[in-house]
Amino acid sequence: MSERTRAGAVEAPDAARYSADTRQALDLLDVAVNAMGGQLRSGQHEMVRHVSEAIGSGEHLLVQAGTGTGKSLAYLVPLIVHAMSSERPSVVATATLALQAQIISRDLPRLLEAVRPSLAREVDIALLKGRSNYVCLHKTGGGFPEEDAPGTLFSLPDASPHPSPVETGGAPASALGAEVLRLREWARESTTGDRDDLVPGVSDRAWRQVSVSAMECLGAARCPLAQECFSEKARAAAADADVVITNHAMLAISAFEGLAVLPEYDVVVIDEAHELHDRVTGAVAGQLSAAMVGAASTALRRHASIGTEALDTAAEALEIATASLSSGLLAGGLPEEVEQALTQLRDAARAALSDSKPDGRSESDADGGRQVARSRVSIVFELSERILAAPAFNEVVWASRSNTFTPGSGYGQPDEDAPATLNVAPLSVAQRLREGLFEDRTVVLTSATLAIGAEFGPVAGALGLSGPGAPAWTGVDVGSPFDYPRQGVLYVAKDLPRPERGTSQAQLEELLTLLKASRGGALGLFSSKRAAEEAAESLRPEVGFEILCQGDSSLNALVTRFADEPDTCLFGTMSLWQGVDVPGASCRLVVIDRIPFPRPDDPLMTARTRAVARGGGNGFMSVSATHAAVRLAQGAGRLIRADGDRGVVAVLDSRLATARYGGFLRAALPPFWATTDRATATGVLERLSAR
Repeated sequence: MSERTRAGAVEAPDAARYSADTRQALDLLDVAVNAMGGQLRSGQHEMVRHVSEAIGSGEHLLVQAGTGTGKSLAYLVPLIVHAMSSERPSVVATATLALQAQIISRDLPRLLEAVRPSLAREVDIALLKGRSNYVCLHKTGGGFPEEDAPGTLFSLPDASPHPSPVETGGAPASALGAEVLRLREWARESTTGDRDDLVPGVSDRAWRQVSVSAMECLGAARCPLAQECFSEKARAAAADADVVITNHAMLAISAFEGLAVLPEYDVVVIDEAHELHDRVTGAVAGQLSAAMVGAASTALRRHASIGTEALDTAAEALEIATASLSSGLLAGGLPEEVEQALTQLRDAARAALSDSKPDGRSESDADGGRQVARSRVSIVFELSERILAAPAFNEVVWASRSNTFTPGSGYGQPDEDAPATLNVAPLSVAQRLREGLFEDRTVVLTSATLAIGAEFGPVAGALGLSGPGAPAWTGVDVGSPFDYPRQGVLYVAKDLPRPERGTSQAQLEELLTLLKASRGGALGLFSSKRAAEEAAESLRPEVGFEILCQGDSSLNALVTRFADEPDTCLFGTMSLWQGVDVPGASCRLVVIDRIPFPRPDDPLMTARTRAVARGGGNGFMSVSATHAAVRLAQGAGRLIRADGDRGVVAVLDSRLATARYGGFLRAALPPFWATTDRATATGVLERLSAR
């Protein structure tokens, strides 16, 4: 392993020492920037050089590129140069749909248009998502049963030779039916079948009526509409493309399950890489409940015409066995009665899968109903087996229940009277990522928040890049074009009491003082949805400007209004911590209610913390503090988005100034001018609001 820190502090080698591809990439960047009317950014040039050299050497690269660097362009240019000579596609994986859409619809088309005269040939681009993101033509044609409600899809006009009584004058009788009818008509006209191309969108419930999961899909060999299938067309286009745009979840499925969901690629750039660890964990986690078993059993009876007594008995046994479980980590292993119920369930599911195999009759070749039923039973079987074997494979098991909310708590509390769900997830994804992602290809990870201070080690270790046998990698920070000490102030409310659950009266009073000084224009980032709602409700009567709250409307609509109205405020939770890009005076104050540590009752984080401690490390610093540092940096990064931006980041958590770990957390933040004096912060805000 090797690690570089600040690129600006390292003397750049003479250009003559660069590889031919690197020189071509740097020249191509200059062509693109000039053609698009941009300006020279030293950090962007430095990133292009490092990405290109990593592709040439095969050594993995972690590159931190601050806001305003233009990192999308800085990795797309080297990938385009690489595409000219590579026989395999390159992959770009993002965490969010917003960045994926930005790359495929704005960044890449503009870049390719700018550099086309300098390229030897056209560059083919493809967008690839999971199957459930595409409409299934076999399902819209009646090849699968309806999912949630009768009379929604297959009772619509022309969907069935035997229309249902729910039709009234040839029109669907419900809002859901109307959505599905619009989806079916759209599917006939769409060239992609991609849900994100449908405007306006539809509810998740309606989309489920026209899509299938990977397990429910009949597969190209059996589906009668495989030649027209949108998902299959997307996969074929990706296999022939030079650059494939996808998401972290697809990388996780490829790395952990060994499925060929992506074409064979030789280079992957992972943008928003600070999210990779959690996105991978989420993609490979599983949940099992008695209700899931009941749904699988019902589907079998309806569509496979077999007896399900054993499965029903096992579902009842699981419900009884888990009824007495407390929500949280099963640190001592599975209780005996739960283990027995899971063993019974695993065996019943295995038998049901055997009994429901297609019998070879011709009509079974496209039997979507049977496929749906078997996929549900397969999930039950695999999860039962996985939970039983969790200790052997270093996985964590915990019980959860639906939440109820206590006013003023800020957090939802598990309703211990609700049915239990068993959850399973890897204790660590590092080794699997090392084996499934970092072997046999070059990986470039980039984000505005990859290093804590000058250290890339914490993030690298979580992704499998440390320890015996770890592959070589380089870490580099190309900086940011912004002058943070002159553009922004970090105010820590040092005198506030240590935060407890919920938002305290002292925090509300501090927030009100800041809002009045700034006269609005504030983005409030809260640790929970309930905390954001309570703060908005409490402060609205006290100010003369609008306070929007996440959940009042769609997130896009709220952010648009916040950007368009300079004195309007917006309060919300984690999607706002990372998803808001509002340059200008509309965002002159960012307020963070508390350090974003994981919830103290988070079972997976608890297990990981204990595992580090057992190995002799500091579990709190390795897990909770590192998690908080990255997210705190993301939240603070909402303030300065352009050269002319000015403002204050206010943290209403005194621990950032007083706790021993405060320095570790502050090291992850942009280098704002810092103060703990309220009068100084409000004075800055008053001057900004008067401009």
